[in-house]
Amino acid sequence: MGAWLILGMTALAAAGGFTEGEIETVAEGFKFTEGPVDTGGVLYFTDIPADRIYNEKKDVVREPTGQANGLTLDGDGRLIAAEHKGRRVSAMSSDGTVVTLTDNFEGKKYHSPNDVIVRSDGWIFFTDPNYGGNEAEMEIFGVYALSPEGVVTRLVDDGVKPNGLALSPDEKILYVADTDRSDLRAFDLAAEGTVSNERKVCDLPRPDGIKVDVDGKIWTTCKDGVRVISPAGELLETIVFPQQPSNCTFGGEDGKTLFVTARTGVYKVRTTVEGIRPDTIKVIE
Repeated sequence: MGAWLILGMTALAAAGGFTEGEIETVAEGFKFTEGPVDTGGVLYFTDIPADRIYNEKKDVVREPTGQANGLTLDGDGRLIAAEHKGRRVSAMSSDGTVVTLTDNFEGKKYHSPNDVIVRSDGWIFFTDPNYGGNEAEMEIFGVYALSPEGVVTRLVDDGVKPNGLALSPDEKILYVADTDRSDLRAFDLAAEGTVSNERKVCDLPRPDGIKVDVDGKIWTTCKDGVRVISPAGELLETIVFPQQPSNCTFGGEDGKTLFVTARTGVYKVRTTVEGIRPDTIKVIE
């Protein structure tokens, strides 16, 4: 693809109602980027094949990572990782110490934890498709909840390739994107970590990572860009990036910068709405 076409796509993508200004390159030259999270002004992301977590300056902050995929923060400021090849969800403290939060369900290893989020009360939710090529110990590709006490519950047992997940602003709805089903589903989420009232929000072209803004709109990375979806499933805008995006996160001082991981590069663009962010404690100096 010629440079002129990429620039034209970028200019077009930034002209919509939910973004302003041009799409900028944050960093490039990676193998496959994923899991962006802004930790109070510093962006971190994973490079799955390289088995590394980087910051936006391309400094390596963890290696190896178990081929970490999705990242988020917990209330203690730890960097929570869904480890693709490590088959676990782990937590990294500011001193670099890494501990396992969960690596099995009922004695069987996970396939390859993909994405992870943390509710404000400490509950952790994560997806477990089979992208890692690991030997399967169970047939179900699920979505799981990990309580603050360390108890794991399977919430969804009929996934094909459950991938990105996010919470509504009031944390009462859990959204799950399934890449191979090509849809976005919603579940009512109870305080005790159980789900009910499953419904399909909309069909999407191979959705991946998702985030939610303060107004409740869902921003989902798809085959054709980042789609902005209303809670009712209406497509509001598609933002096109130079490469197919894998995941996204809101950051910056005001929460109005959208960071997007996309194959070998990481990009950012200003948004007109504030996004919901995890805890903004800086966990890595």
